[in-house]
Amino acid sequence: MNDNPQILVVDDEPDILEFVKYNLQKEGFRVSTAENGLAGLQEARRVKPDLIILDIMMPEMDGVEVCRQLRSDALFDNTVVAFLTARDEDYSQIAALDVGGDDYITKPIRPRVLVSRVNALLRRSGRKDADDGMEIITAGDLTIDKERILVLRGAEKIELAKKEFELLGLLVSKPGKVFTREEIFNKIWGTDVIVGNRTIDVHIRKLREKLGSDYIKTIKGVGYKYEF
Repeated sequence: MNDNPQILVVDDEPDILEFVKYNLQKEGFRVSTAENGLAGLQEARRVKPDLIILDIMMPEMDGVEVCRQLRSDALFDNTVVAFLTARDEDYSQIAALDVGGDDYITKPIRPRVLVSRVNALLRRSGRKDADDGMEIITAGDLTIDKERILVLRGAEKIELAKKEFELLGLLVSKPGKVFTREEIFNKIWGTDVIVGNRTIDVHIRKLREKLGSDYIKTIKGVGYKYEF
């Protein structure tokens, strides 16, 4: 059995599909492709990929909606999603992160950057939190169950995207400690993954929308801390 990571590439441009597939297969990855969002969802359910490379702008169903549907399915809780986009505008990147995307790759794609980013994302997704061995953390009225990727506020279940969960887990691990932006980047995304400057802000905003604004405090010019 081939244990190499399985990657799904979804893009409506055949040349992009062939280019990405060729460069990833050359590195030993197993690669399947789909030419639109609907086909991408079907292929994802068939092959259960470790990582999905997903174009944002596609007919029928765009990449943001595909990711939203993937993140609503527990089958893909541990699947990494990286967006492909020809755009450099903030709103495209923010939309991708808002629905649970892990990273984005800007076209035109450079083979070495593509392979490096894929390797970094896969390493990061398989990395355990080495800071502590606690699987369940209780902080105030929140309970964070790392093994089940579950957050409870009292008896209420709160749905979080993967990176939101990891970010909350980091902040809750040391209540009152101010985590600098650099620390958060390194621990959640890793030093070998390049993300936009607004990535942390987007995830903090989403956490506050879901948890309430009282838990996470902004320390201007420094970073964030969790209080209860």
